[in-house]
Amino acid sequence: MSSSVAPLLLLLVAGLTGSEAQLRLYDLRASDLPSNLLGTTDGYVKVFCASADLGKTSVRNNDINPWWEEEFSYFQAQKNDVLRLEVMDSDYLVDDQVGVCQRQLQVGTHQHECYLEKGGTLYYTYTLSGN
Repeated sequence: MSSSVAPLLLLLVAGLTGSEAQLRLYDLRASDLPSNLLGTTDGYVKVFCASADLGKTSVRNNDINPWWEEEFSYFQAQKNDVLRLEVMDSDYLVDDQVGVCQRQLQVGTHQHECYLEKGGTLYYTYTLSGN
């Protein structure tokens, strides 16, 4: 009798999370990031989805065309949640914001480019599966 409880429990758990989806963000790269008085941009990206902080990429020192290998996943994403990517320049005292990209999530796989306020372009791909 207890062996029939496990599949029922799995169905119940799956039903409770039916409105959630999986977000996968990958292929983050930038081109023509700006230089400043201290030299070339030491770029990294901070990643947010809705109110969740998903983390940040590694810093690519002195690279105006960085490519980040990190991938980000978020299992509580929902269609129309806002994906926010902040491109930053790592400095000794205070990191400078190069630009912000925001987009409402849609189901499927999407490639985007975003023109940054201080110069350069961010490219990224995301997949939202589920709901």
